[in-house]
Amino acid sequence: MMTDRDSISNIKGRLEGGGGEIGKALIGLVSGTLVYYHCAYRNSSLFSLMSDVLIVLLCSLAILGLLFRQLNISVPVDPLEWQISQDTANSIVAWFANTIGAAESVLRVAATGHDKRLFFKVIVCLYILSSLGRLVSGVTIAYAGNACSKDPIPLLPTILSSG
Repeated sequence: MMTDRDSISNIKGRLEGGGGEIGKALIGLVSGTLVYYHCAYRNSSLFSLMSDVLIVLLCSLAILGLLFRQLNISVPVDPLEWQISQDTANSIVAWFANTIGAAESVLRVAATGHDKRLFFKVIVCLYILSSLGRLVSGVTIAYAGNACSKDPIPLLPTILSSG
């Protein structure tokens, strides 16, 4: 026969970690509903959903950091105080500037028409990218380009059979 004391200890055991199945099911239900609403009902992509979730998480962390700072609550890691070194920032900016500069110089030479071969290569590449953009999404092109750059031969039959 079960007494009140047994039922209380049973409930206490579930609250302390024995009832994780209900929490997992609830989280799964909420996540599935969010994905269905965002992707099926609103006709948005999964990438859009992930970027929205990332923005919400970052804003929540910033607001919590400000709130904790106002209430003088110390946290082990404060996201508002994360910093990168000066060398890292300089290398990121230098890489970005070099990439933009290289693209600009190639396009300038192609646009002036002094190098006819380069001019036609740029025209053909832009035409192919335009055609591909009409046929498939940008994420598919990026995945195929990434996969082809690593090992192009095994992936070629897959690309040809999907078209």
